[in-house]
Amino acid sequence: MSENLSIVRSRLNRPLTYAEKVLYSHLDDPHGQDIQRGKSYLKLRPDRVACQDATAQMAILQFMSANLPSVATPTTVHCDHLIEALEGGDQDLARAVDTNKEVYNFLSTSCAKYNIGFWKPGSGIIHQIVLENYAFPGGLMIGTDSHTPNAGGLGMCAVGVGGADAVDVMANLPWEVKAPKIIGVKLTGEMSGWTAPKDIILKVAGILTVKGGTGAIVEYHGPGVDSLSSTGMGTICNMGAEIGATTSMFPFNDRMYDYLAATKRKQIGDFARTYAAELREDKGAEYDELIEINLSELEPHINGPFTPDLATPISKFKDAVEANKWPEELKVGLIGSCTNSSYEDMSRAASIARDALDHGVKAKSMFTVTPGSEQIRATIERDGQLETLEQFGGMVLANACGPCIGQWDRRDVKKGEANSILSSYNRNFTGRNDANPATHSFVTSPDLVVALTLAGTLKFNPLTDTLKDKDGNDWKLSPPTGDGLPANGYDPGRDTYQAPPQDRASVNVLVSPESDRLQILEGFQKWDGQDATDLPLLIKCQGKTTTDHISMAGPWLKYRGHLDNISNNMLIGAINAANGEANKVKNQTTGEIGSVPGTARDYKKKGIRWAVIGDWNYGEGSSREHAALEPRHLGGLAIITRSFARIHETNLKKQGMLPLTFADPADYDKINPDDKVDIMCTELAVGEPVTLKVHPKEGSSWEAKLNHTFNEPQLEWFKDGSALNTMARHAASSK
Repeated sequence: MSENLSIVRSRLNRPLTYAEKVLYSHLDDPHGQDIQRGKSYLKLRPDRVACQDATAQMAILQFMSANLPSVATPTTVHCDHLIEALEGGDQDLARAVDTNKEVYNFLSTSCAKYNIGFWKPGSGIIHQIVLENYAFPGGLMIGTDSHTPNAGGLGMCAVGVGGADAVDVMANLPWEVKAPKIIGVKLTGEMSGWTAPKDIILKVAGILTVKGGTGAIVEYHGPGVDSLSSTGMGTICNMGAEIGATTSMFPFNDRMYDYLAATKRKQIGDFARTYAAELREDKGAEYDELIEINLSELEPHINGPFTPDLATPISKFKDAVEANKWPEELKVGLIGSCTNSSYEDMSRAASIARDALDHGVKAKSMFTVTPGSEQIRATIERDGQLETLEQFGGMVLANACGPCIGQWDRRDVKKGEANSILSSYNRNFTGRNDANPATHSFVTSPDLVVALTLAGTLKFNPLTDTLKDKDGNDWKLSPPTGDGLPANGYDPGRDTYQAPPQDRASVNVLVSPESDRLQILEGFQKWDGQDATDLPLLIKCQGKTTTDHISMAGPWLKYRGHLDNISNNMLIGAINAANGEANKVKNQTTGEIGSVPGTARDYKKKGIRWAVIGDWNYGEGSSREHAALEPRHLGGLAIITRSFARIHETNLKKQGMLPLTFADPADYDKINPDDKVDIMCTELAVGEPVTLKVHPKEGSSWEAKLNHTFNEPQLEWFKDGSALNTMARHAASSK
């Protein structure tokens, strides 16, 4: 790191932010790389790759098609996404192991074959496992999950990517990313009382909105940083994904050292202290944007519903509930997830529950607890917090993602019934947690979840309001307390890790040709070198179109390894501008109304390519590359939007699609769902717009200019049909 940085410093001759130091110290070519924030494409060499089981299936299937003997970069796979919450931890885990046996066998054998570490079901959530075992200050990691930035809590630059990016790094190619701008968040003062680290990112989300961090790294600094625990910093970095940030980072400090020591990595802490000067921003480092937050004045916040950037301080939340007519009764409170399941989180939550139990009262709402890892579960079981939370009324779920990603067989309300839930999760788009579009989902700290679950209403403010004890007397909750780290160390719990074997040659990777869950990939066709004419618009999407709208999770997770089957969920959640409904589009060749994927399949069968029109920040949310693979598989050519979220735009490029944006965003309003379009693909060149010719059903044709962010190597992906095809072509030509 120091060697590379000295080369870059001599070239740039200016103070560097911490994020820049980590990125530039991992440059593939520190001497020759063009470095301009917000402009250059950096080629980087990450230290690690991490994949969760839902995205790992497609990543490994793609890696297998490269015909390499093993991964070139240390890689792990984590089984956390396929476990559905219903009855409680052990029962849900046993059911998942049985239901997903085929997928787990595939992942277990392929990991063994290609020298990948495998964390079995029940081990915990990917980001918690990474923080406990693999993250380190100054490191660069990519992960096939949008909340990978969680490792920023240990000073790591950890970025969520699509599976195709992970495959590149696993195959020893550099990882490419546009040089991010750097947003500085200066923290002063010190938190106290009911304010928690989660409130910092809830506040920042309110300031920057869901697209305000796009193309930028959020770098926290200032004297307030030192009062936060390492896991608290992880919480903040984790939810930074919700503002579109490339990642979020904290500088190395003593709280990180303490966490490294507590997780049996003191030698890494000692090593980091030797290089401490490089593990923080330089004096005088300049940020592209600067936000200041005084922690001494920061109020607890609740964000939502339906979007993670609608931020309301607790003092104004009661009024907001009344003014917006949000359902007042709190049906379910949910704590845990990869965002908030640390020892500190669980200890503070348990202190509130203990206060209630001491007054003879329990949770009025349904209450669930998701431990982030087996290590956390075993430790809070040993130290008593788990028992307290269960006595309070909590159902302990498996060490997995569960309701946070829609893996929740919820049965207490009917679909379409308006209701409110409150969680310590990170994301709350419509229908995400329980597939009910009428569920008002709010996100906050675990502390407020427990307090409001106790009251059973959204109109309770624990800072000012009283409750009734078992005898009917008024009493007020004490502010939460809890240790950041366990005094007796962590209990590792059950052993859930499978290391790659010494003899990998004899391992056979298991994929059945009859499987409806796994399918060996076939390469996409290359570009025909022609302009694309007379394309129908499959759908004109109106408003927010996240990757959950494009490729839903929940029950569809089981098909993440089978491209043809999962393509039956393509864009079924997107709202059609033509009729205001989801999954109802007009087939331009027959005039019939049908489903989005069904209509796309009909076009494909007839040899007709098609395009999609999208609104602002299209593809925000999860990193799932299925949202890019599915339109490619079903015959799509281009997605034309007002703007894209970063990961989704890259994913589309990797699969040989054209992500294009209107040079004039107002052109989105001019285009009609039943127009036909020509895309002048032969005009594609770096930095040059592409012409869109629009042919309305009635009236005269008109033209619009479309922008793109392709660089030269990425244009090869389009011409070859996909990034994988380009990789295969280079491999063949080098033999």
